[in-house]
Amino acid sequence: GLSQYSSDPRTEWDLSTYSTRDQVLEAVKSLRYKGGNTFTGLALTHVLEQNLKPNAGARLEAEKLVILLTDGKSQDDANLAAQTLKNLGIEIFAIGVKNADEAELKQVASEPLELTVYNVLDFPLLSSLVSSLTRVLCTRIKEKSNRQNTDIPVNTGPQLSPTDLKISAVTSKSMHLAWSPPLRPPKKYRVVYYPSKGGVTKEVVLDGAVSSLQLSNLTSHTEYLVSVFPVYDTTVGDGLRGVTSTLPLSPPRSLRVSELSHNSIRLSWKAAQGATQYLVLCSAAPDGAED
Repeated sequence: GLSQYSSDPRTEWDLSTYSTRDQVLEAVKSLRYKGGNTFTGLALTHVLEQNLKPNAGARLEAEKLVILLTDGKSQDDANLAAQTLKNLGIEIFAIGVKNADEAELKQVASEPLELTVYNVLDFPLLSSLVSSLTRVLCTRIKEKSNRQNTDIPVNTGPQLSPTDLKISAVTSKSMHLAWSPPLRPPKKYRVVYYPSKGGVTKEVVLDGAVSSLQLSNLTSHTEYLVSVFPVYDTTVGDGLRGVTSTLPLSPPRSLRVSELSHNSIRLSWKAAQGATQYLVLCSAAPDGAED
């Protein structure tokens, strides 16, 4: 499977889209480069939420590997998103090109770093990594596959997934989330939220016994994407998603002008809810305009 990202991640094809090597190579040849920003944290969250799911071709019994290819320093918190994947047993390989931040690559990648972190000066030099990276990837998959784990759930239906996300009490700065827990209580929940038009991705981790959350310190008049994921010891269940816009800030109302003199006027208005200060701007009307 492959996804590209800038400020908005985009799935190019899922794990289940192609079944032969030639099909994948042909898809790579026709791939169009996506320029723009470098929101690596958002991209890793996209991979977890969208690409490593059964309906995208991910098999629960199969080892999960993510290869991150980046040519810049992330503009959001890549480390937090990467840690979430690693906590779920997903192994991350980080490959930097040109202006990639090596310290960040080492934060994002799984241990041991001598096998999972690579850095080259330009894109053509990536070809020099193919042989060694292929050997390392195949060896890691074989090693992990040999470890028997009888705790892996066999499905991610209602037994593992919460339902009925409700978003209420929306204000200009906050909203309340609540959901119905799955039949099998999770170890914890990950709640991820961010502005739909790009911005910093934030995450809250809750105990699995909790099924509601108050989000605060939001930006007014902004559409937010919200996702709630149940996290188990060996897998993550299907997430709930919602979209809600915060309210605009309350404006002052009923502006009145009184007590006019040759060099002063008095203004009065109805208060704006929540306002702590007012900024009053005054300028002379242009020639010919109404006084």
